[in-house]
Amino acid sequence: MDIVTGDWQPRFNGVADLIASRIEDGTDLGCGVTVIADGEVLADIRAGYANRKKDAPFGDPLLSIYSAGKAVLAALVMKAVAEGELDYDQPVAELWPDFGAAGKDRLTLSQVMSHQAGLPGFTDETDPAIWLDWDATCAKLAAMEPMWAPGTANGYHPQTVGYIAGETYRRATGRTVGEALRELGLDCYCGMTPEEQARAGFMQKPPAPADLGTIDEPTKAAFLKPWSAAAKVSREDWMAAEIPASNMHATARGLAEILQAFATGRINDASFVPDDAREAAMAERVAGPDKVLPFDLSWGAGVMRNRGGHLGPSANAVGHFGFGGSLGMADPDAGLSVAYLPSRMLGVLVGGERTSHLLDEIYRAL
Repeated sequence: MDIVTGDWQPRFNGVADLIASRIEDGTDLGCGVTVIADGEVLADIRAGYANRKKDAPFGDPLLSIYSAGKAVLAALVMKAVAEGELDYDQPVAELWPDFGAAGKDRLTLSQVMSHQAGLPGFTDETDPAIWLDWDATCAKLAAMEPMWAPGTANGYHPQTVGYIAGETYRRATGRTVGEALRELGLDCYCGMTPEEQARAGFMQKPPAPADLGTIDEPTKAAFLKPWSAAAKVSREDWMAAEIPASNMHATARGLAEILQAFATGRINDASFVPDDAREAAMAERVAGPDKVLPFDLSWGAGVMRNRGGHLGPSANAVGHFGFGGSLGMADPDAGLSVAYLPSRMLGVLVGGERTSHLLDEIYRAL
């Protein structure tokens, strides 16, 4: 069977060769890579195998993109802001009154999207299946007291940002995140039907946990409690649920197409948002040492800004990494969007050498 399939311009032969070498040496098991510039698909590559036995080709499965889905959520919110349904500076409690409890009445959508809410996870013992119950999760977050004063620092919200932003979005637009994604008609889903679940690809779990740095109470709540993420639930129920911050599924092409929203303001040659909306979404909202992750981060409204060069050579690039190594990025200077979805997960919170080497090769091709 062919290790690498798909379509790419000849100048991207080096990218295809890099991916093939990583399949051959075991760095990757299977992966999808898509590169789009100004709406033109320059490379749409699939490589490797569908399972550990390596007896079936990778194909074109829907893979979990984990936290890279936060950039997709950010794109939907950006459009709602552009259309006047939401305002980054509006307190969430104006749309969701119950959320104003426990000192959260002035917490804005911008602060939520940039991980300043002080709600990185639940501090008290909670049934981990709660994450599959949208209303119960939102009610618990609405009543919760922040772990730090909202708006005073950024601390990564791995699960909760999706519910807070998603419920605010639902109240403003009348659509859930999953419903809005379906309206786009792309291969990216939040909450999957049985037919879509049948397309879900195998994900090889990481051999070791990620390094979370100093372990304090916000980090414990976000990642290390037995209830920090959905547990004791079936894979099918998890895939069917809408968990916008961590369980979207996509093909590399589907993710790259959506991230053209940040690169050009267009998706599949149709206008998505005007330039001023893109600029507002990508503008720095907060920067500095994170209270949950061991990184110094710069945040736009739901997207990571390119602090430290992890998103390639452009200082204006934005995007999001997913646990295990996935990446969705947009470079507005080049009109470029890139998605990399590996099925072999590593114990990394950002992409590491796999994504940095891939981006180096992509920019060389450009």
